[in-house]
Amino acid sequence: METKEQTSKNTHHGHAVKRFRHTLGIKQEALASMMGLSQALISTYEQRKVLNDDVIERFAKALNVAPELIKELEEDPVTFIIENNTFAEGSVGNIASTNENFGNTYNPIEQILELNNEKTALYERMLELEKEKNALLETLLKDKK
Repeated sequence: METKEQTSKNTHHGHAVKRFRHTLGIKQEALASMMGLSQALISTYEQRKVLNDDVIERFAKALNVAPELIKELEEDPVTFIIENNTFAEGSVGNIASTNENFGNTYNPIEQILELNNEKTALYERMLELEKEKNALLETLLKDKK
């Protein structure tokens, strides 16, 4: 009975696990080490349409999601096709991360950190200039008295 519900809902437990793992930015190797399994076994589980409740519980605990989310996440074929053709490594939409010949690949977080460091350096320079200016004004005031 449970299997009929899952096929009518168009759920795929393995793909749900894979989607959560990708969303959290966790590689199969890292998930395998968290669960005490091999990477090959994680890959096998991600290919299975139906996983037993114990396995789902272990994945849910490792990914820090509710087991019901893995069980009931419906698979939209269009979304699955777009994800596989757009965000997968080596796909057309992900050229910047795989082709290093262009020289214009960048990480936005690194740029934010770099800008923040530059801003901090500018503020420190401005503070030093203000201190110098205050010291100069103080010496001028002392000379006038």
